[in-house]
Amino acid sequence: MYVKTFFNLFRSKSLKTSIDQLPYNYVTPAKVSPIRLVPKHIMRPDYVKSGLIPPASRDVDFLEEKDMNSMRYVCRLARQILNVAASELKVGVTTDYIDEVIHETCISFNAYPSTLLYQEYPKSVCTSVNNVMCHGIPDSRQLQDGDIINVDFTAFYNGFHGDLSETYCIGNVDETGRKLVDVARKCRDEAITKCGPHQLLSEIGNTIHKVASKSGFVVSPSFLGHGIGRAFHCQPSIYHNANEDVEVMKPGMSFTIEPVIVEGEDNPYIDDDQWTVMSKHNFRLVLMY
Repeated sequence: MYVKTFFNLFRSKSLKTSIDQLPYNYVTPAKVSPIRLVPKHIMRPDYVKSGLIPPASRDVDFLEEKDMNSMRYVCRLARQILNVAASELKVGVTTDYIDEVIHETCISFNAYPSTLLYQEYPKSVCTSVNNVMCHGIPDSRQLQDGDIINVDFTAFYNGFHGDLSETYCIGNVDETGRKLVDVARKCRDEAITKCGPHQLLSEIGNTIHKVASKSGFVVSPSFLGHGIGRAFHCQPSIYHNANEDVEVMKPGMSFTIEPVIVEGEDNPYIDDDQWTVMSKHNFRLVLMY
């Protein structure tokens, strides 16, 4: 996920509202376990081997038919791996355990977990719970009754990245929380129906905005979808809020639609771990793609 604004603008933690009366369990980062190893025979992205992230390209990396087949395969594989982890989600399970399941399942398919060592990120998946907006690092915190968790996973296989996530309710989530999850899923699904050759990219964000606002929720403008394929992140940028982008979709484009739907107007901030993006006003949110 691209972050629209520079991270150093997100670091202010002031003006947060009280957590005493929240209808959910407030989350703060906990203990992170050591980095898990990947067998040497598994193909790695270039940034893992070099330790460097290439500068973002201003051009779209259009996929040819053979590339599309590879892309479809890795996306289906990523979904299969995510589904294995989803089957383990329940009260009492740590997000670190979910990372272990993702990691071991991924390498069993000879795939590499794309987030691992991407800009020194220490885990194979992002797990964002309740007031964590995105990029939550799996840790020792146990899932609790009423939690909402997003599991965001990308697999790298045969030179291509397949990026997806899903949000899940743990135990007895309150009515507003369940509605938030349902609306976020509807935002994503209706946005997908707007995709096709020569359609405006702005239709994605305009559709998401319409669905979310009709239900009383807000689309965070701070996070963008992005092109994906041979590169983990590339053009085009996908705005999830209402916009007037004049760029059109073209055959061979491959991109993510990943709206962050929030309970109210909010500003994110980055935790001290330099990755975990949290709600400044303690709202819950749902990331879905």
